[in-house]
Amino acid sequence: MNRFYCYIAFLLVVSNSLFSQSKLNQFLKPSDSLHISRRNAVVITETSLATLTLVGLNQLWYADYPRSKFKTINDSGEWLQMDKIGHIFSSYQLGSIGASTLNWAGVSKKNQLLYGSTLGLGFLTAVEIMDGFSEEWGFSWTDMAANVAGTSLYAGQELLWQEQRIRLKYSFHRTQFAQQRPDKLGDGFSEELLKDYNGQTYWLSANISSFFKTEHIPNWLNVAFGYGANGMLTGDPNDILFLDQNRTRQYYLSLDVDLSRIKTNSRFLKTLFDVFNVIKVPFPALELNGNGRIKWHYIYF
Repeated sequence: MNRFYCYIAFLLVVSNSLFSQSKLNQFLKPSDSLHISRRNAVVITETSLATLTLVGLNQLWYADYPRSKFKTINDSGEWLQMDKIGHIFSSYQLGSIGASTLNWAGVSKKNQLLYGSTLGLGFLTAVEIMDGFSEEWGFSWTDMAANVAGTSLYAGQELLWQEQRIRLKYSFHRTQFAQQRPDKLGDGFSEELLKDYNGQTYWLSANISSFFKTEHIPNWLNVAFGYGANGMLTGDPNDILFLDQNRTRQYYLSLDVDLSRIKTNSRFLKTLFDVFNVIKVPFPALELNGNGRIKWHYIYF
């Protein structure tokens, strides 16, 4: 199942519920000490939204497929691992939201990492268990490993550097493949955004000044390393119905902007920057594909 659906829905709902309702900087400013009412609001909101999302998935998604005894599957070879990168991305971003909302409530750093950064891991584990009881899918250990990796990427940086020097980001462009299999890869832009792995690119965006401690480079400028894939009409490379797939890995080098490092006195703008910081800013990019060919993109989405 495409976890990106779950992530996007959960991200938007949590962000809107906890941040965008207030127009006051004071409300958006993180508390200097434990703010009980804020903490309770965060816990209740996130617990309620996670529960409602899981119930909704069960009724609107899994109900259309037969149930089965709990089973596991090995899907590590599907989609050139783009789905696994998606799991890492989702777990990382949900963990970031969990920690940030607890920080807003003045919760200690230790508890932010313990209870906040694991939000994505807990939520996606629940979804994975639901997969395990579905005839259509199954519990995937490689999905779980990816979920753990995403959580670890966030928590590890906080423990090591007390900041996110390397961020996971996402970009998308439309491809021809969705038109060939709209039922699988999406029918229309909004579905393709979530389902067409051919158009998705995941980025490790590293902040230059954080590593080199230089004042000659803007502190918001990042260097980004991307991974994508192309030519995929199905997850299984041995699908007898699609033996003519020209499946190719793609590696990218580009620049990026860490929006969270742009200085502003407006808490509203800072919150807005944090929300949109999941998206890689379009820049020129150098591509190396699995065939050994190098391609230059004047602007890459």
